[in-house]
Amino acid sequence: MRRRRFTTLLGLLVVLGLALAPGSAAGFGTIDSGGQSREHERITRAALSCAGTAGSDPDCFQPLTMDYLAGHDREFGAVGAPDSDELSDPAAHCDDADYVAGTYPRTRDQATASLVDCLNHMRMRFAEGLDDARGLLGPDGEVLPAEVESHPECRSREQREERAKCATLEAFGRALHGAQDFYAHSNWADQPDPARPIGDENPPGLALPAPSPLLDLRGSAAPDPPDALSTGCFVARDEVPGVGACQLRVTHAGLNKDRGQIDPVTGAAADPTTPRGMVGTNFARAVTGAVTETHRQWQDFRSELVARYGTERGERMACALSHDDPVNDCAGTNLTVAVAVAVGLVVVAVAAILWLRRSIRRSGRGPDGSAGAAGPAR
Repeated sequence: MRRRRFTTLLGLLVVLGLALAPGSAAGFGTIDSGGQSREHERITRAALSCAGTAGSDPDCFQPLTMDYLAGHDREFGAVGAPDSDELSDPAAHCDDADYVAGTYPRTRDQATASLVDCLNHMRMRFAEGLDDARGLLGPDGEVLPAEVESHPECRSREQREERAKCATLEAFGRALHGAQDFYAHSNWADQPDPARPIGDENPPGLALPAPSPLLDLRGSAAPDPPDALSTGCFVARDEVPGVGACQLRVTHAGLNKDRGQIDPVTGAAADPTTPRGMVGTNFARAVTGAVTETHRQWQDFRSELVARYGTERGERMACALSHDDPVNDCAGTNLTVAVAVAVGLVVVAVAAILWLRRSIRRSGRGPDGSAGAAGPAR
């Protein structure tokens, strides 16, 4: 317990320290201080929670499970895990894929290579989750109680988590973190400041919708980004204009739309605080894109579970990952057995009806045992 508290405190101090610096590579926020408002958590809740926009989905995330996936209070959750131990990895946050047409320190190919790093990082996490999901069920397709129990709360960041549900959700949450950061750190959905010239301090915006075809985590094809796509270069001294390795480049500080208020139920966004986020509706566009992408990635993850493990097992895995009491909620009935039982009941019913009809004909009596009618009543 002391080790867990120390690790949590250390992670909070690191994130807070970076949040108080001129810029942060962490993307949408994970904590409630230093200008952050738990943006990753709120986006994830709005996209997947049964209390949010996914409420009509049979595999929406129920409260306890959502608490782990999205985070709560001082817990980073699965989606916030990269902010505890992958802060220095640009691939985990879709940074360093910067480019502007014309005279620029990097080529389009170099920028695309950094984007590929981000995509491959997310694909790796996505695949880890699919692999870990195998442990949710037993040999007969039954949900294994020890693999889905929610007490104590998942502790994946502290040590190797042995419960299959915790491990699966952590890997999936890490993939979601990068997908959400793509919208905050790139110009995919935003627009430039119309009052300033286009350049490294004000890159063009693409104003494109979500989900992005670039973020296909089920596939293996290389992305084909628009020529003007850019994310921000990040160094510890993150500012505009760029310094050090980011000199004369589009910076994270100049392009990110990380901070603002997000309704965890509707996903409505307001009160942006970063320069690019305050241009027009850029912050709202980034949030809407991240919410839409998060929902798409969960749909793709469910579909891949079915493709890999079969319909019955895959659907039961998705249920187990999203429900608080999967042992009871996701038990289901073996489809083959159910069909066989139904057919058997129909056969028995038909046989009983035929036998009853033959008996009636032989006895000359009605179904209620009375003698058949001899003629009209007087």
